[in-house]
Amino acid sequence: DGRRAYDDVSRQVAFGPRVPGSEAHRRCADWIDSCMRAAGADTVFSQTATVDNGRGGTMPIRNVFARFNADAPTRILLLAHYDTRPWADQDPDHANHATPIDGANDGGSGVGLLTAMSSYIAANPLPDAIGVDMLFTDGEDSGVSDGDDPSDDLTWCLGTRYFARHLPYRPGHLPRAAVLLDMVGARNAVFRQEYFGMTRARNLAENLWKCAAEAGKSSRFDSRIGGAVNDDHLPLLDAGIPAVDIIEIGHPETGSFHPSWHTLGDNMSVIDSATLADVGDVLVYFIYNL
Repeated sequence: DGRRAYDDVSRQVAFGPRVPGSEAHRRCADWIDSCMRAAGADTVFSQTATVDNGRGGTMPIRNVFARFNADAPTRILLLAHYDTRPWADQDPDHANHATPIDGANDGGSGVGLLTAMSSYIAANPLPDAIGVDMLFTDGEDSGVSDGDDPSDDLTWCLGTRYFARHLPYRPGHLPRAAVLLDMVGARNAVFRQEYFGMTRARNLAENLWKCAAEAGKSSRFDSRIGGAVNDDHLPLLDAGIPAVDIIEIGHPETGSFHPSWHTLGDNMSVIDSATLADVGDVLVYFIYNL
């Protein structure tokens, strides 16, 4: 339901910028928790911690995790980050570079799609052998990229790095696949295959994009490889979980991310219910046809 997903993105934006440690952030995490419970998740819990932010300080994080069809032997992990960028450092107006962003697309779109999908799962029971886990991860978007310093990479994806060190799975029972949703809501978005997912989880990437073609969404899911993105799928790949990233890269105006990325323009004017519906349809096709 693309409209439901759109409304759930709008709900997040209405909280305000979801900067870790803020009231808007807490309210959003509580709302996500309530959505998972309302959808009938078997398990819902939060991982809370204070982690090294990679810049000589610390950050409070709260990941929200939900499990559907908990006894199923084959598990699919879907994830999106709900925190938002504390600084609009890519805004064309330098006066805005210290201002937090709405994060409608960068954060909000993936979360809104997952909360809508939880309702779909509630109304359409999963196959007995398939379980879906949903991870709403924190601390993804407060990183820095000052140049070629490789330590900058460790300032991103803090919640997923913590999750990968504290996996809620028994040894030998990791998810069969993980699909990350990041910036999946912009009008006319096209999703190329992200480099790390394609090279490190090739079978999963090829299967997901094949499912998109079979579901009639090949114009939305371009099978060409796009750029390499430091994103929440990397800690999962490092932990031994095949993971891919559905993310808009190779935008015709920028050659990279959507023009609203890390600007004050990342607001509800960017979001399109048709894009959200198409991505949701592909995920449903992928999961229910395993």
